[in-house]
Amino acid sequence: MRPDTRQLLRTGLGLVVTGAVAAALMLTVCGGVTVHGPHTNGGWMALMVVMGCLPTGVLTLLLAVAKLVGDRKK
Repeated sequence: MRPDTRQLLRTGLGLVVTGAVAAALMLTVCGGVTVHGPHTNGGWMALMVVMGCLPTGVLTLLLAVAKLVGDRKK
């Protein structure tokens, strides 16, 4: 595995894990979420982290997997 592919995998995984932890905290510790959004300011901050980290992390992981498959074909 090339170093740049390893870095992409590490970054994508870190973003996804951060988003998942923030989602779990938002749903449990920060009071949960209703139709109108989170109940607390911490819940809103966790929601912003989730909305930033999960899509970016998933796209970074997809790029890393595609790069990994491309590296293995060479």
